[in-house]
Amino acid sequence: MEPINNKNIKYERARKRMKEIKGFYIHALFFVLVNILLIIMKVIYGEHVVGEPQIKISQFLTIILWGVGLLAHGLSVFLPNFIFGKNWEEKKIRELMERNRNLKI
Repeated sequence: MEPINNKNIKYERARKRMKEIKGFYIHALFFVLVNILLIIMKVIYGEHVVGEPQIKISQFLTIILWGVGLLAHGLSVFLPNFIFGKNWEEKKIRELMERNRNLKI
């Protein structure tokens, strides 16, 4: 078994972060590709009734709802570092460990 050291911990954190970012980018790529396909299909195969508007909000419900989900995914990946900073998690862990150490007298 490999000894736990600071380099291993930093590597695992970086690896986890990379997976989160990669997951978001894959999600965004599928969002773009699938929605381009949906728009093309609606233009080609959509029913066009004379006298009705060509574009309806209901036609874009999938894009809107999925866009909200993509936005939430992006915020969960990128916002914590923006709000809490890079070292917030490590500082909080140390603080909690110190508090627990003081309680176990």
